[in-house]
Amino acid sequence: HKMSEQIVMPGERIEAIEEAAKSKRVILGPGLRRLDDTVVASKAGPLRHREPNTFWVDNYQRRYVPARGDLVLGIVKAKAGDLYRVDIGSADMASISYLAFEAATKKNRPDLNPGDLIYARVLNASADIEPELVCVNSNGKRGKLGILTDGFFFKCSLNLGRLLLRENCPVLDALTRHMAYEIAVALNGRIWVKAHTVRETVALVNALLGLEQAGYTEVDKVCDNLAEFLQA
Repeated sequence: HKMSEQIVMPGERIEAIEEAAKSKRVILGPGLRRLDDTVVASKAGPLRHREPNTFWVDNYQRRYVPARGDLVLGIVKAKAGDLYRVDIGSADMASISYLAFEAATKKNRPDLNPGDLIYARVLNASADIEPELVCVNSNGKRGKLGILTDGFFFKCSLNLGRLLLRENCPVLDALTRHMAYEIAVALNGRIWVKAHTVRETVALVNALLGLEQAGYTEVDKVCDNLAEFLQA
């Protein structure tokens, strides 16, 4: 990971800074603190570094800015010719072509309606064009992408989305040990979950939102609390 892309959670040790501190004096900005010989994050967010030796956690929640390859959850707003307009929470509406779905042809169009929720990937995004989405991978297969039905959709901080999509994120594995569920986590600060029952789904949502408040070290606690949420 480049340091600019490392998302840290409260309570997480930042070894890169400890390493740097061995050879020079480092300045810890907001969201970081010293604990004996270690450096830990006290806020969630991207870790930032300014030369020569200043580090901080960027906790300021800005609006989602689309980037190529991002997984997003979008709400279909309208049909415009061969395109659908999709709200992904960015400054501009995104668009998706009816052909950007698995097995779609002129005769076999996806059945998309305003209000539908789609899990998509940003195909291209730049300052001067509206973001374009696709619901297929490079082989034309949908994988996990496409229209999501039922389940429960909610918004979260951009940081929580990034954290859950981290390769080694322990949260989703831990939750899987407690119940079977489907989940779509998006980088635009939106999450969709679907468990067997409404009660389980609500418990899952509460557990995930609990992570916003909890720290990195609390992951096990939050997962164990799932049982309590279910009893509640």
